[in-house]
Amino acid sequence: MGPRLQTGRRIRQTRNGAAGFTLMELVLVLFIVGLLAVVAVPNISGSLTRAREAALAENLTVMRRAIDAYYGDKGAYPENLSALVEMSYIRFIPDDPVAGDEAGWAVIEDRDAGGLRDVRSTAAGVGTNGVEYSAW
Repeated sequence: MGPRLQTGRRIRQTRNGAAGFTLMELVLVLFIVGLLAVVAVPNISGSLTRAREAALAENLTVMRRAIDAYYGDKGAYPENLSALVEMSYIRFIPDDPVAGDEAGWAVIEDRDAGGLRDVRSTAAGVGTNGVEYSAW
């Protein structure tokens, strides 16, 4: 017979006496690893989209609260987003994580009082909730 493992199973040996795996065992392992990768990749890409959308919602909430606080303190809307930073309502103007760093924000001005009333995303497309990013 040949050398045995502790489980009692016989080890396969090559012609020169070295132990190893059969080609079928290697193919089976590669198939299982490939199958796991096929299942995992869509989940990872979906979670990245959800993370960007969560960051977008948080950035919009922070800026809208700052606009409301500015309006509550001053009785007027800020002229632009930079006024929120200059008056220390926010530390910096966050990026739009869905549209990208260079996109900026769509500002909605108040027709009656003047100034910046709301902020929207400039990202094209529809979120996972079925609402266009520009309507968030």
